[in-house]
Amino acid sequence: MNKGFTLIELIVVIIIVGILASVGMTQYTKVVEKGRAAEARLILGSLRTAEVANYIENGAYATVANLGVAAPASCTTTHYFSYACNSTTGTCTATRCTTGGKTPQGGAAYTKTVTPAGTWGGTSGY
Repeated sequence: MNKGFTLIELIVVIIIVGILASVGMTQYTKVVEKGRAAEARLILGSLRTAEVANYIENGAYATVANLGVAAPASCTTTHYFSYACNSTTGTCTATRCTTGGKTPQGGAAYTKTVTPAGTWGGTSGY
């Protein structure tokens, strides 16, 4: 009696490992993108707080440059989002960068928004 595995058994095992690896990689990339989206939520929360404080103090909303929050207005090497605030409504938006090797998982850019009242929104994404 021969001991060992047949070629068919080895091929089946390799196929199963490949399927498991592809599923695992898909889930991993989703988790990574959710972590990057957390950057947007954190900075948007700071921008919202600064907008509310600016409105209470000055009676008007401001742009990102006038709020004193470290939020880049354009894509940089240190952030995955660019940020903007509407000085009329106070709504702040984070737009996912797609240049400089920062293509989102899934390929499409998305946005996250927050109003001074604390209402979150944006386009589909993480």
